[in-house]
Amino acid sequence: MTFKNKVIWITGASSGIGKGLVLALSKMDCQLIISSRNQSDLDDIKYSLPNPEVIAVLPFDLVNYDAMSPIAEQAINCFGKVDVLINNGGVSQRALIVDTAISVDKKLMDIDYLGTVALSKALLPHFIKNKTGHYVVVSSLMGKFSSPYRSGYCGAKHALHGFFDALRMEHDKDNIKVTMICPGFVNTNVAKNALVGDGSKQNSQDAATENGLSISDFTEKMIKAIKKEKFEAYIGKKEVFGVYLKRFFPKLLHKYVLRSQVR
Repeated sequence: MTFKNKVIWITGASSGIGKGLVLALSKMDCQLIISSRNQSDLDDIKYSLPNPEVIAVLPFDLVNYDAMSPIAEQAINCFGKVDVLINNGGVSQRALIVDTAISVDKKLMDIDYLGTVALSKALLPHFIKNKTGHYVVVSSLMGKFSSPYRSGYCGAKHALHGFFDALRMEHDKDNIKVTMICPGFVNTNVAKNALVGDGSKQNSQDAATENGLSISDFTEKMIKAIKKEKFEAYIGKKEVFGVYLKRFFPKLLHKYVLRSQVR
C-alpha cells in the first residue's frame, strides 16, 4: 500500500510512538487525524509542523468506550473518509498480581482492549461501505508471551490478538486489512506512565525501556510493516526472540524470563 492521499487516524498521538508516527507520516503526502486525551498537546504538535492544514485534532478518552460512534463520525467528517486507523493509545502496568487491585485490571482492560475494540467497531461500517480499510493495532510482545509485573497488560494485549484475528477473517471479503504491531522495548515514557497496584503511575523509568529502540527507528520499521500489509510485525532488539521461544521452547522462555525478571 501507499500512504499518498490516504486519511490516517492515530490514537495516542500526543507522545511516544504516536507522536513519532505523526512526525514521520506528516512528510508522506497524506492527511492525519490525531487523537489523545490532551487537546493542547495535540495542538502543539499540529502547529509545530509545516503543513497543519492536513492535520485534524480530535481529542477523546479511550476509557469512554460506550461513546465511540460519534467520535468515529467526527473523524470521518474531518476529511470525508478514514482509510487507516492506527490504534496506538493505551497504558502499561508494573505490579505483581497479588498487589494489584481488581480495579486496575479493569482499567487496563477498559483502555487497552475495550476502548480499542469499541473504536474499531464504530469505524467498521465505514470501512465495509467503502470496501477498503486498514486497522493497525499497536499490541506488544506481551501480546504474544507474558512477563511478571504485567499480568493485566498482558491479558489485554493477548485479547487484542484474538479479536483482530477474527475481524481480519470475517472482513477479508471487504478488503479490510489488519496489521498487529508488537513492540519490544522502545525508549518512551511507557514505564513512567505504567500503573502500579493501586492504580497510580510508576513515575520512574527502567533500564530496559531506556535502552530500547529509539522512537524514530521504531516508527520507521512500523511504517514499513504497514506498507507491506503484514499480519503481524515484531519490532525490537533481542527480546523479539521470545516470540519464537514461546512457540517452540516455552519452558526455556519461562526460565529465561524468571532469571531476568525485567521490570
